[in-house]
Amino acid sequence: MSTPQAYLVDDDEAIRDALSWLLKSRGIPSSNFASAESFLDAWHKDMRGCIVLDMRMTGMSGLDCFDQLGERQSTLPVIFLTGHGDVPLAVATLKKGAFDFFEKPFNDNELASRVEEAIALDTRQREASATVDSVKARLASLTTRERQIMDLVLAGKFNKVIADELNISMRTVEVHRANLFDKMQVKTAVELANLLKPG
Repeated sequence: MSTPQAYLVDDDEAIRDALSWLLKSRGIPSSNFASAESFLDAWHKDMRGCIVLDMRMTGMSGLDCFDQLGERQSTLPVIFLTGHGDVPLAVATLKKGAFDFFEKPFNDNELASRVEEAIALDTRQREASATVDSVKARLASLTTRERQIMDLVLAGKFNKVIADELNISMRTVEVHRANLFDKMQVKTAVELANLLKPG
């Protein structure tokens, strides 16, 4: 995984430099790209942080870049920088999933704060996604019998009832239940239920 940072995509070198200094003063690392094309060439799914993207650039526009990122299923939050005439466009991009937009000239501190918030959001989303993947992997490791017992445990049934329903000994239920809890990395039925709660 790469270090969370701000990816600054703007064809104006002065703005890139100013933003780099601004973010550095807040302890936020950044990488600079002079065009949407160069950023898309460098992009990979393990990039973490957020993108600060100029809406109008020579070559590919920020909007086209945003659409390309969507097609690649990028989850990085995007903050647009826009000129005065682009505000309606910027509002439309918010509806398409952009994190925020700032009209030039922008307030440095407000922009830096939103970059911090976007990076924090990206980190939370990745942690949540990793947890979901981890739970799926744990579920996949269960045997058919352990899954049956899990369903009955989640239904609130005691070991004796589970043994009767599955026509196996109570000791067998206890062994499967212990294995199930071990694989799912929980200690109680309540913990198991909470782990498998949707969203």
